[in-house]
Amino acid sequence: MYSIIEQGGAQFKVTPGMKVRVPLVNAETGTEFSVEKVLLTDDGETVNVGTPILEGVTVKVKILEEVKDKKVLVVKKKRRKDYKRKNGHRQRYSMVEILSIDGK
Repeated sequence: MYSIIEQGGAQFKVTPGMKVRVPLVNAETGTEFSVEKVLLTDDGETVNVGTPILEGVTVKVKILEEVKDKKVLVVKKKRRKDYKRKNGHRQRYSMVEILSIDGK
């Protein structure tokens, strides 16, 4: 059984027990919540597709930790003008575990 959910503007194919890195969720580690934006579910026999989301289907999720991506360097330069700027950025994500897929 799998499902396609939308979290933080991105879509993820998830199955129960799977660990997924999603855009940052503003909640504490260990918090459980449910995702209502379920776009598709498949239980092996039938496939349910939402228009655009499925009503009455939720995915229970538990936040495991907050992680950071690799550093991305941002470099600005204008030739012959003695202008150089270097900046770094590390995007933050939430590592979540899919507990169950509930619904029809």
